[in-house]
Amino acid sequence: MLLRQVFDPYLAQYAYLIGCQKTGEALVIDPERDIDQYQKLAAENGLRITAVAETHIHADFVSGGREFAQDPSLHLYLSDEGGPGWTYVWPGSRPNTHLLKDGDTFMVGNIKVEAVHTPGHTPEHMSFLITDQGAGGDEPMALATGDFLFVGDVGRPDLLESAAGAKNVMEPSARALRQSLTERLARFTDFLQILPAHGAGSACGKSLGAVPTTTLGYERRCNLPLKLAVRDEEEFVKDILQGQPDPPLYFATMKRVNRDGIAITGGVRSSHHLTAAEFRRLITDPTVQVLDTRDDRTAYDQGHAPRSITCPLRTPFFSSATGSFLSESDKILLVVDDQADVELATRQLYRIGFDHVVGWITAAEGAAAGLLSEKTEVVTFSMFNASQALSKGAIVDVRTTAEYQSGHLDGAISLPYTRMKEHLSHIPKGKKLFVHCASGKRASLATSFLRGLGLDAVHVDGTYMKSGSSCSLRR
Repeated sequence: MLLRQVFDPYLAQYAYLIGCQKTGEALVIDPERDIDQYQKLAAENGLRITAVAETHIHADFVSGGREFAQDPSLHLYLSDEGGPGWTYVWPGSRPNTHLLKDGDTFMVGNIKVEAVHTPGHTPEHMSFLITDQGAGGDEPMALATGDFLFVGDVGRPDLLESAAGAKNVMEPSARALRQSLTERLARFTDFLQILPAHGAGSACGKSLGAVPTTTLGYERRCNLPLKLAVRDEEEFVKDILQGQPDPPLYFATMKRVNRDGIAITGGVRSSHHLTAAEFRRLITDPTVQVLDTRDDRTAYDQGHAPRSITCPLRTPFFSSATGSFLSESDKILLVVDDQADVELATRQLYRIGFDHVVGWITAAEGAAAGLLSEKTEVVTFSMFNASQALSKGAIVDVRTTAEYQSGHLDGAISLPYTRMKEHLSHIPKGKKLFVHCASGKRASLATSFLRGLGLDAVHVDGTYMKSGSSCSLRR
């Protein structure tokens, strides 16, 4: 048996290629939309992908299941649990599509896979128990847990309500998750390997570990939410629903397209290198959005294209910001540091459902042509006076709700940047907006978005620190 973990560091997402080396067949669990990466890995290891399985209807990326399913001979394994509203729509009557109930099994070569219904994060959630029968194994060696159990954390049960708009399901989901954790895992031995779908940096939990895999025995001893679930249901429900990060707005879209379907493209589309004249003409189109992917926020503040949003490419903020500020139909222009960034940017956009990248230009080309003429007003925290700011306008705190609740500047308005677009009515009209976070990074994103809407926003850069019961500022 061959097992390979495929990691996307920008979405903190893990997919798994599991192959039977004797028969050459392979299974991919939870693939992203750009399936060429898995096909390449399989070919490098002398395997052919014959099956794809999904643990659940994902919220943070477009699943690759639909792209894989264009091959009618490929076997597709999806959950048939969860009830109305949680049944996959897009496969329709596709051949070789298998809807799984708890306890159902299938084979990939000599590898046995058992579906284990583990609701809580979502009602239909499945984990997949892996047994290497080709090596003579008569006990499972791994459990692909999706968003059920992570390294150091468990799946968040609030997304159906906080991201997908379901009503009054948060607490029942938390109780279902607790039941799954205590009952579904009880029969498994400590040596069982845990293969999670996410790691540190994902918005699918609040304290995910940065270690890629773990064992059930280790999690039983060291995973605080899992231990709490075993010990006290009421305390677990209270704890798991507190302090979760505010989900990016695009999560609701991902739930819809992963259930109902998204356009088949055959892969990441190429993007056109624009001339300065083409770029200048396109930015006058109100349906076009400029994404400035440079990692240096200071460079952006000092000069950028009109109505552009800063979304640093090689950070977790790229997907969360674009997914929170843009709409599915937006036509996108990219400003990049160099041509090598174009493929990564278009691939990351493709992974969250943005297919309309019209073209790109380098920052150097844009600057030379006078296209990066806009500047952002910036004040550092060391020079920032909150009282004076309130007399001139409003302070907008774009940290998470949990961060705000743990301490904030007097008079500041809480508008987490990942939810800002849906709460624009809460922003005071006609006032100067002083936008801050904890380090200046998220504030930079939010300030660019607000300025793109024509608002007078100031980027408060630098480090904010809460000390005791009062708030202090430092660089």
